[in-house]
Amino acid sequence: MSIGIFISTYLSGINLIITSIFLSFLGIILLYFTLRSDISGTFYYPILILPFFFTISFSLFYPLIPARLLTRIIVVLLYAFGLYSLFLTQNIFAVSAIRTITLLRSARIVSFVLTIVVLFLLTNIIFSLRLSFFITPIVISILTFLLNFQSLWVYSLSREFIRESFISSLLVSLALGQLAFVLNLWPVTAAIYSIFITGIFYAYSGLTHAWIEKRLFKGILWEYVWVGFLAILILVFFSNWGF
Repeated sequence: MSIGIFISTYLSGINLIITSIFLSFLGIILLYFTLRSDISGTFYYPILILPFFFTISFSLFYPLIPARLLTRIIVVLLYAFGLYSLFLTQNIFAVSAIRTITLLRSARIVSFVLTIVVLFLLTNIIFSLRLSFFITPIVISILTFLLNFQSLWVYSLSREFIRESFISSLLVSLALGQLAFVLNLWPVTAAIYSIFITGIFYAYSGLTHAWIEKRLFKGILWEYVWVGFLAILILVFFSNWGF
């Protein structure tokens, strides 16, 4: 997989897109066969969401940074480390679906961090493409729905929580889709756009996780509120209105 990512850094256009999609599907196929014995008979589909987007985000993000051998090596090393951590956490989730293990909480934290990284990279890519005025919000809504759905699912690892995860993810995806629609008119760079969307997603998803774990205390509540507020400040401060 890492070799494939390294090769993709030399590609562009349709060849890069095809290679990225191929590597992403290859990753989830390998993960499925690795965990096949553990996920048999369980609702395992959310396990495959984050690995798919993780690979495609790294592959498509490279053209947005300086093309040097050093940056290629750094990207591949980060990808390899992240993919190893991701596969390890997905393995923990698969096992936890059938029996209790002590590493579950740590796996949830790692998974959430990787979800935030993936969202930042993909929103940066989407905004940099300068898609149609109406397409960008739709893509952002679909992306945030899938990422939030799998992020919430790892806190239950059962079918019983699917309905709540679906509704909660749908609400946040609609909200972020509307924000993406507004940001089409906002004079900001792709990086600031990504920071804002990721910050709001982090605040909402983090609060939801705390509520599920029944630890939504005042201190934790304000922690996520301040993150959302900081994201708004960054958006306003770095806006280029041409004054």
